[in-house]
Amino acid sequence: MKDNKIENINELKQIAKKVRKGIIDAVYSGKSGHPGGSLSIADIITVLYFNEMNINPEEPKDENRDRLVLSKGHCAPALYSTLANRGFFDVEELKNLRNIESRLQGHPDMKKIPGVDMTTGSLGQGLSTANGMAIAGKLDNKNYRVYCILGDGEIEEGQIWEAAMASNKYKLDNLCVIVDNNNLQIDGTIEEVMSSYPIDEKFKSFGFQIINIDGHDIEEIIKAFEVAKNIKGKPTCIIAKTIKGKGISFMENKTEWHGKAPNEEQYKEAIEELK
Repeated sequence: MKDNKIENINELKQIAKKVRKGIIDAVYSGKSGHPGGSLSIADIITVLYFNEMNINPEEPKDENRDRLVLSKGHCAPALYSTLANRGFFDVEELKNLRNIESRLQGHPDMKKIPGVDMTTGSLGQGLSTANGMAIAGKLDNKNYRVYCILGDGEIEEGQIWEAAMASNKYKLDNLCVIVDNNNLQIDGTIEEVMSSYPIDEKFKSFGFQIINIDGHDIEEIIKAFEVAKNIKGKPTCIIAKTIKGKGISFMENKTEWHGKAPNEEQYKEAIEELK
């Protein structure tokens, strides 16, 4: 089912730049949104949709497709930009982000947007729904895989750890969790708000196979997903060390860019950097 898999590292890097441009275009046009955490997952989500996942834009509801649950649903601009660049809908539509008449709202809607596998946004719930998809796959003897992107601030939610217990109990080796560890959330650093460190040891204690990577190294990301596919009898958790706002110098590692749109001058500067 997977078509047009891209293996060239440089080509994937260029696509990730396009994804970042789409994020900036969308948030600037909408005059609101969450650029910081969207930019931090741009490389990961690019690899997923252009190299790893078994998907086809022509058949967005194919029952055998791989699934992605963007649990940190406020980072919808990253998902929208990736889906648009992958061919699920026109890239120009990104400029309608958060317009009252647009289907591209602040959080993804599976009923309206092709390629969106789960409506998300209420933090902490995504792993539970990903578990359900993975369990269904096993019950139906399907070979699809389920990917779930969590924020490192999001894992302060207790429901994540209840879900993690279920992932282990049902031996969901068709589930791959990715923690976007950019170390910043809306009110400051992870340590300042409610430290979830050491993230890897916590997930390991819940029965997950752990893979630590640089979340901006395309080769490392590809290898991590390859390793995850070969883990049997338990779920995998990839801890991706990332930079909030990655790719736009004045946004990098700045808490204020968690949920703020650039003004016209900042927009032009960001687009120039992405060239």
